[in-house]
Amino acid sequence: MKPLKLAVAGLALAAVALSTPAFSTGALAASKGYIGIAMPTKSSARWISDGSSMVKQFEAAGYKTDLQYAEDDIPNQLSQIENMITKGVNVLVIAAIDGTTLSNALANAEAAGIKVIAYDRLIRDSANVDYYATFDNFKVGVLQAQSIVDSLDLAHKKGPFNIELFGGSPDDNNAYFFYNGAMSVLQPYIDKGVLVVKSGQMGMDKVGTLRWDGSVAQARMDNLLSAYYTDARVDAVLSPYDGLSIGIISSLKGVGYGTKDQPMPVITGQDAEVPSVKAILRGDQTSTIFKDTRELARVTVGMVNALIGGGKPEINDTKTYDNGVKVVPSYLLNPVLVTRDNWEKILVGSGYYKKDQITQ
Repeated sequence: MKPLKLAVAGLALAAVALSTPAFSTGALAASKGYIGIAMPTKSSARWISDGSSMVKQFEAAGYKTDLQYAEDDIPNQLSQIENMITKGVNVLVIAAIDGTTLSNALANAEAAGIKVIAYDRLIRDSANVDYYATFDNFKVGVLQAQSIVDSLDLAHKKGPFNIELFGGSPDDNNAYFFYNGAMSVLQPYIDKGVLVVKSGQMGMDKVGTLRWDGSVAQARMDNLLSAYYTDARVDAVLSPYDGLSIGIISSLKGVGYGTKDQPMPVITGQDAEVPSVKAILRGDQTSTIFKDTRELARVTVGMVNALIGGGKPEINDTKTYDNGVKVVPSYLLNPVLVTRDNWEKILVGSGYYKKDQITQ
């Protein structure tokens, strides 16, 4: 009987020995941490790129991820975040649809010991936002406005030039930074009468575009053209986002802009989405702002690495982003202006796009 017992024991030990490495490998694969990633919508190519970049970089760094898109539905995003908390994520990375609606969810995250990183959109009215990873949003607006100033050659021309202003979604904190950055450049020209807002519509309460909806921007541009420009020309349109720019362009083309006799106004944008880069090459749009989502993902992964390791993430701004309860320590990346002159160098040279994505 002894030899049999030894054989059985040996088989049992062998089974344990064989099963242990497989178990350990699985544990190690998830041992670095579990990251919940809440994105607002797939309706913008930009957010798809953000989500893809983060999953790729987090998983390469050894993390398990849970990426969810809420399709611009606030209750849906709240439900997704609560579900991530229940699943036991270690860190939440949130690009909020409405940055004022998450206080209760973040209180639950705090109670569960989960750290929170606001991703590109500041989460407001909560003390439970640990860090903020974004671009220099005020500078985005400055670059957009400078594109208008340079394209109209306002340094040498007295005008007057007619301009209309569009803002982003009023529930997105970034929209105010974009608008204020732009107005820091444009307001002196408006005050001097070099730029004229014929509609008189200024301020985010009048020019904001809920949910960054291009169809809403198109409808508003239709109304502006019929009310104020039947016998006048629009020389420039401040648009904070490519999705709005495309809608604005459609409106303008509908009344005859984009021809030799009636060229397109100067039109800005943001996010370097493929349709808008193509519009720039056609001459329909003047510029866009490139924000490299791969770099933002890299910064976010670095923040998580520091938090998981018990350290402090690298930040470069401790003054700008007051969310109404606290100043959230932030890391700001630099946006880049893209025009017809530099699109290939910036977008293709960086590997963000392949040339045939734009030219075909």
